[in-house]
Formats: sequence, C-alpha cells, structure tokens
Amino acid sequence: MKSINLKEKYDHVNNFWHPHQIGIVDDMHVLLAKIKGEFVWHSHENEDELFQVVKGTLYMQFRDRTEVVKQGEIIIVPKEVEHCPMTKNDEEVHVMLFEKLSTAHTGNVEDEKTKTDYPKI
Repeated sequence: MKSINLKEKYDHVNNFWHPHQIGIVDDMHVLLAKIKGEFVWHSHENEDELFQVVKGTLYMQFRDRTEVVKQGEIIIVPKEVEHCPMTKNDEEVHVMLFEKLSTAHTGNVEDEKTKTDYPKI
C-alpha cells in the first residue's frame, strides 16, 4: 500500500492505445493509457467501462452523439453500448480506465490496435 504517482507512471507508457496496469481493485483493472486520434468502434457485452481524463480532452463517440470529456472528468460507458474514443487536433490525451479483468480491449472486434496484454508498471 503505497501512493502511486500518475505522472511518473505515464512516463512508462510509450505507445498510444496500449493500456498499462497500475493496480487491481477487487476484480477490476486500473489502467493508464495515452491516446491520440481515433480508436476502434466496439462494445463490451458484459462489462461497463469508466474513463477518467487525466490530461487533455477525450471525445467519446456514440452512434447518436459525441460526449466531450475534459480533464478532471469521467465518463461511464455501459455494457453493450457501442463507442469509439478519439482525440482531436493531434492532441495526446491521458486517461485512466477502470474495467473488469474479463474486459477484452476491443470487445469482439479484432483490429491492429487490439491488445491482449496490459504491462504492469
């Protein structure tokens, strides 16, 4: 039980869209990721996701609208809801994610951005 310095942990994240695990709370990952550009349209059949924006502005696209999530804000994406995170103007955005250990990175969608391992930092 020690405090975790997020800035120091983000220094170890070198690739966009590749979450890194900084801890586990019960059956949930606590993940850090750097994102830039557009991700992959996907959903998670059985899991919700929580995104906290640590730096920058996240645009969470849904099929019927886009939610703007600013630094210091969170958004919860319910299970089964198709979504696609993105950033604008080539901005590097830092997010912290809370999701069940069983959550597949891109749900049932296979893409070149899909990750199956989350390095522990």
